[in-house]
Amino acid sequence: MKIRSPIVSVLGHVDHGKTTLLDYIRGSTIADKEAGGITQHIGATEIPNDTIEEICGNFISKLTIKDLIPGLFFIDTPGHAAFTSLRKRGGALADLAVLIVDINDGFKPQTYEALNILKMYKTPFIVVANKIDRLFGWETHEGASFAESFSQQAPSVQQDLDLKLYELVGTLHKEGFQSERFDRVSNFASQISIIPISAKSGEGIIEVLAMLLGLAQEYLTEQLEINEDAPAKGTVLEIKEEVGLGLTIDSIIYDGVLRTNDEIALINSSNEVLTTKIRSILRPLPLEEMRDSKKKFRKFDEVVAAAGIKIAAPKLDDVVSGSPLRVLSDDENVEEELLKEIEDITINTEDEGLLVKADTLGSLEAVVKLLRELDIPIREADIGDVSRRDIINSSIALNENEAHGAIIAFNVDVHPNSVEDLNNSDIKLFKGDVIYQIIEDYQEWTEEIEKAKKKAFYDAIVKPAKFVALPKLVFRQSKPAIVGIEALSGTVKQGQTLINKNGEYVGVIASMEDKGETLPSIPRGQRVAMAIKDAIVGKHFDEGDELYVDVSEKHYKFIEREFKDKLTEDEFETLYELVEIKRKNDPDWGKFGLFE
Repeated sequence: MKIRSPIVSVLGHVDHGKTTLLDYIRGSTIADKEAGGITQHIGATEIPNDTIEEICGNFISKLTIKDLIPGLFFIDTPGHAAFTSLRKRGGALADLAVLIVDINDGFKPQTYEALNILKMYKTPFIVVANKIDRLFGWETHEGASFAESFSQQAPSVQQDLDLKLYELVGTLHKEGFQSERFDRVSNFASQISIIPISAKSGEGIIEVLAMLLGLAQEYLTEQLEINEDAPAKGTVLEIKEEVGLGLTIDSIIYDGVLRTNDEIALINSSNEVLTTKIRSILRPLPLEEMRDSKKKFRKFDEVVAAAGIKIAAPKLDDVVSGSPLRVLSDDENVEEELLKEIEDITINTEDEGLLVKADTLGSLEAVVKLLRELDIPIREADIGDVSRRDIINSSIALNENEAHGAIIAFNVDVHPNSVEDLNNSDIKLFKGDVIYQIIEDYQEWTEEIEKAKKKAFYDAIVKPAKFVALPKLVFRQSKPAIVGIEALSGTVKQGQTLINKNGEYVGVIASMEDKGETLPSIPRGQRVAMAIKDAIVGKHFDEGDELYVDVSEKHYKFIEREFKDKLTEDEFETLYELVEIKRKNDPDWGKFGLFE
């Protein structure tokens, strides 16, 4: 068995230094003409162990690192979106991750998103606190270790840095992680190491490389074991047109061996397995050679994991980014394996729910996982732009449930032919490149829907109210009875049924007028002339009597269960007067069952 280099992904918020860090690491190794130099791969940069030792110098010898790991294999496409795209069965492609944070800005939305994705995939990681060179009073020492540079800073600068680090420690604690500055960590298995650096000056890069190598050797050697002779397993990064080669796929191979003329299996946009035969395997030339060479790639007959490669082959036009890649073999049913790998993501997961679209299988998996954790139902999940079919399906879902008339679109657009369909529909589109932001926006929208529903429901419920029939203001005794009244509590509305203090039916409010103006409702304290259908003054009620708006038992239970806190003090009092009146005739009126 061979041990491959660990695959390392760099994640973090925009402008916190992901690209600068990778560029500095690449620059360091390019400049170093001794040792093992650098190998450039498609989508990755490989730094051999001897090159790391050359960069780190004496520092690495202090860590007593054994020569087990061949090097570090950095994924060149930084960011959480790339991280989610790069997947293999059971989780993320990356073995280790670097979460980079601007020490002056702290955690930002994409930092939290990256952290949650690392949680989801259970990926070991370190935190790199970048831009220490921007601390007030910091004296830069190009390429120095953090320990060396820190020791030469003024005490006030050292104190300022430690304060900012402990802010990060506090944030990580809230998110469920124990952490400490790397040189104060007592248990690397249970504590996250925070390494202060400047990606611009290179300060602290030594510790980052050494720490990653040390963690890999201590905790990941079993995970990194591969069979050099086994059929290759990989992940498709991107489909590209190359001059002279036609359509090609960029892929990372994380296990086994891949050879020219191997037949490989991939997933197409219809979630079906397609097979094709490799014409050429290509790798970029080493970076130091590329500067002087007109050639971009070199052909290889075979590659062994871990490797980033370009594959030239026919029938690649329908391959999807994020697709698993497998070499066909007689020993296993590769087609079945590939379909199993994507089935949990692409099937219709619920009878009802949202429609989810994403750019790659990996990012789709991340979105689906997060929605499931939030108990948000998913009707369908698929890759690619939002199509007319998606809009039709969402319209069907909308008719069933308003909150399901939505499409979550991560890193994809609406197909040009479908923009008008979407605009003419009532479908709500949530689109963006930050998963958590999209989901939060959706949750806020559904909350507003629920609030609107509750308000409409509350408005439709008959709420407690009463009024007094004012003495000497009987204008007509019956057909309908017309009397002067004053509202004593709640809001009295036209069309409401009235009862007296004995719970007996009195009549229905036909109309209310004040100074010739007809009023649909009146608040507490207002006096009006009221016409009451079916009522006879002197029979059903008398002058000076208090009459109540009748509240049904069903409505009472809704108020008691859902809306009691919305009642005014006078409505609350009237409600319980009504309960007493009702229970004179029916002692169990309004009582909840044992299991309600």
